Amino acid sequence: MICNKYFKLLTKVSVAALALAGLATSGQAQTTYKGKFTLPFETRWGSATLPPGDYTFTLPSTIAPYTLYIRGEGVDAIIIAAVTDRVVSSHAQLNLADIADVQTVQTFDAPELGLTFIYSTPTQKHAGRKVVGQKTVPQTAPATQASQNKTSIEVHTAGR
Repeated sequence: MICNKYFKLLTKVSVAALALAGLATSGQAQTTYKGKFTLPFETRWGSATLPPGDYTFTLPSTIAPYTLYIRGEGVDAIIIAAVTDRVVSSHAQLNLADIADVQTVQTFDAPELGLTFIYSTPTQKHAGRKVVGQKTVPQTAPATQASQNKTSIEVHTAGR
């Protein structure tokens, strides 16, 4: 009888210890990758439009789907990467392009993770119909004007 009481007590204490250990472990795994950045102008990122200002981000997991939680300037946004690729930059940065006169995030280089996150971007609608009034590109201009409309923004990370 006494052995039975001790066994029940030991079982309850063991279950409580395991539960606390599980909570402690999950609390540490909450933030896998985090950092901050400053946007100098209004920027479209996925389905969110972010006003100029300072932002922080967290990436809770390095397993797909790659979901960034962004917070700052009165905006909270959840952005999911469309695909990933191997990182090509040696430092963390957001790569933007001017799409229909709106700065839009195309990729996020995260060298600490060895990944570049690629985001869906809108295409300019009805570009083919806008023939009247378009200026022709001079012969001396580079073949692609897109490279002149790209911007990179430095990201300060806190690592893994």
